[in-house]
Amino acid sequence: MASIQKRANGSWRARYRDEAGKEHARHFKRQKEAKAWLDEVTASVISGTYVDPKTALTTVQEWSTTWLKGYENNRPSTVRQAKTHIKRINDSFGSRALKSVRPSEVKAWTARLSDEGLADSTVYALHSRLGQLFADAVHDGLLSKSPVSRRTAPKAGKQRPYVATTQQVWALHDAMPDGLQPAVLLAAFAGLRIAEAVALRVSDVDFMRGIITPAIQYPGVELKTEESKNPIPIPQNLCLELSVNHTRWGSETLVTNEWGRAISPHRVEHYFREARSSVKGLPEGFRFHDLRHYFASLLIAQGLDVKVVQKSLRHSSAKTTLDTYGHMWPDKEETARAAVASVLADRINSKSERQA
Repeated sequence: MASIQKRANGSWRARYRDEAGKEHARHFKRQKEAKAWLDEVTASVISGTYVDPKTALTTVQEWSTTWLKGYENNRPSTVRQAKTHIKRINDSFGSRALKSVRPSEVKAWTARLSDEGLADSTVYALHSRLGQLFADAVHDGLLSKSPVSRRTAPKAGKQRPYVATTQQVWALHDAMPDGLQPAVLLAAFAGLRIAEAVALRVSDVDFMRGIITPAIQYPGVELKTEESKNPIPIPQNLCLELSVNHTRWGSETLVTNEWGRAISPHRVEHYFREARSSVKGLPEGFRFHDLRHYFASLLIAQGLDVKVVQKSLRHSSAKTTLDTYGHMWPDKEETARAAVASVLADRINSKSERQA
C-alpha cells in the first residue's frame, strides 16, 4: 500500500508499508519526486531487491557480530578461524554501512593485505570470508547485492609442498618418543591428519583385514567431512607396527604419551619440532602435516591415478588433489608426442607401400 499526499506547507508526503506492515515515509518538494521514489521502491519489491532503509544502515561490525552468533554451532577450531578473519575485516570495514562498501574497495583491501606480507592463501581466505559475510547479509535481506565476487578475488596461491625423502621420514620416526612413533606411521603411510592420528582408537583398526576406519578427531569430536570417514587399506606389517603401544600398555588409542595415555596434537607437534631439528635436510617450516604429502608422493610414484589418490587422501574432490599434487604426476608430454608420431608413421608407411 502506497500513497502521496500534499501537506499544508506545500511539500509532498510519500509513504508505503513493507511486507512486515511497517510504514515508511519521505517528504519531497514536488509531487514528481515523491512519485519517482515510490516507483523505485515498488520496482525493488517486485524484483526482490527491496531493503528496509533503516536495515540498510547496518554496519559491517554490527552484522558480523550477529553473523558470528549463528556461526557458533560449527567446530570450535572453525569458529576460532572465523573470528580471526572477522577481526581483520572489521579493522578495515567495521564502521562502514554494509551498503556503502564498493567492489573497488574490496580489491584495494586485498592488494593492501598482500603488501603487508600476508601469504596469497591467507589473503584469498580473508576475501572468501568477506564474501561469505556479505552473501549471508544479502540472504538475510540487509543488502540487495554483494560487493564481493570473483572479479574482486585475489589469486589463490598454489601450494607446493615439501616432500621428505624416505630416509628423512624414518629419521623423524626414530627421533620421536616411542609412544608417538605410530603418529608418524599414520601420517606418512596412511595419510592421517594430526587430529585424526592422535584420536585413532584401537577399535578403529581392523588388524586382521588391514583397514583403518577413522571415526573421530581430537578432542573426541566427529570428523569434519564424510570423505574423512572413508576406510584406508594398510599392509599387515604396518598393522604390526601400529599395535605396539596397545600391546605394551593396553591403551585405547594407538598414539600415547610415555605412560600409555592419549596425547593432544599440540604436544605431538612439540615433540615433532624437536625431532625435525635433528633430521638433516628438513626445512625449518616442515610440519607434521607434510608427512601426508609424503604419503601422496608415495602413491603417485607407484603410478596410481588421480581418483585412487583422491580416495586414499580422503579429499572431497579430484580438483583438490590435482591442485595440491598435480605437479607430482609424471610428465606425459613424451607419451602424447609418441602417440601422434605413431599414427603419422603408419600413414607415411601406407603411402610408401602404395607408391612402391
